[in-house]
Amino acid sequence: MLVLDNKVTAEVLTMPDVVRALEESYRDLADGEGVCRPRIDLNLPVDGTRVYRWGTMEGGSARSGYVALRMKSDVLTETGPPGLRTQEKYCVRPGRFCGLVLLLDARTGEPLALLNDGLLQHLRVGADSAIGVRFGARADARVLGLLGSGGMARSHVEAFRTVRPLERVQVYSPTRSHRERFAAEMRELHGLDVVAVDEPEHAQRDADIVAGCTDAVGDVVLGRHLSPGTHVTCIGGHPDAAARERFDVWLRLGSASTPVSTPAWATADEYVSYRARPDDPVWRHHHERGPRRPPRGARTVGLETVLAGRERARDDERQVTFSERGNIQGAQFHAVAAVVYERARERGLGHEIPREWLLQDIRD
Repeated sequence: MLVLDNKVTAEVLTMPDVVRALEESYRDLADGEGVCRPRIDLNLPVDGTRVYRWGTMEGGSARSGYVALRMKSDVLTETGPPGLRTQEKYCVRPGRFCGLVLLLDARTGEPLALLNDGLLQHLRVGADSAIGVRFGARADARVLGLLGSGGMARSHVEAFRTVRPLERVQVYSPTRSHRERFAAEMRELHGLDVVAVDEPEHAQRDADIVAGCTDAVGDVVLGRHLSPGTHVTCIGGHPDAAARERFDVWLRLGSASTPVSTPAWATADEYVSYRARPDDPVWRHHHERGPRRPPRGARTVGLETVLAGRERARDDERQVTFSERGNIQGAQFHAVAAVVYERARERGLGHEIPREWLLQDIRD
């Protein structure tokens, strides 16, 4: 089995690879070739302000023959005043994180690779939003309004450029030095007109695409500042009530598979969450993101029907469209991890663990 860190992923994986791998995985789900479950979180109080979270998601494809389990081990805190609260996380100490992807061969059962999930996470979320832009944004979309200036914001600029010829990025984040540094880096890296703005509404003004890419736990996309024809995606924070009222089309990229043994367990929610000590006061300090539901006035569209040519995610140039992943994270990691594994194996990259260390002669 190969152990593959973020440096290997950076060397062998490109954003177009990720967009292509996710689209193939979503087709597998639609065709019945793929299967996945929603994210499941186990939450345990640590002290009066901190919570431990063990999160997992998994999926596989009969067509590709790969299965993957993604797992995260985080200690969480929420900081900041109401309306500006953010979620911070770490493993062992601040600045260190533990997220792993176990890739397996469905044809033999063999564990193939163990990957750091950091870069994979940024790339797959950006690619996910780009698929929403491909089908939901106007063909002439050129201006991106970006809320957030961290790693997810960087991956989103890269991802959107694979599906639309961006010319201008208007970026806002609360810390001036962060947004100015981000703007300089994106100008240098992509040759775009990137402007750091002082207010979130300035990021949204006249934008063709608006993307919330923050670690905020409140509303970040403001409906009163959305222009007709805008496409919206929001992977951090929320669209406010006014934004939701503006959505004409709600594009959902997919839903997790329904258990054949227990159909009643089917859920449209992004994740399933369990808590130890459910009455502990610590939970008052932690925002639980509720399920995302389309507003009543929006036409809901599933990506599977768009891929099949039965529906379109945009009917005219003035519609405000919104795209969200749904709860198919488990279908993403086997697809992108397989690309990294195959290319790393071809190039002799990574650290090898003897297969025998992971097998046993006692039936499990």
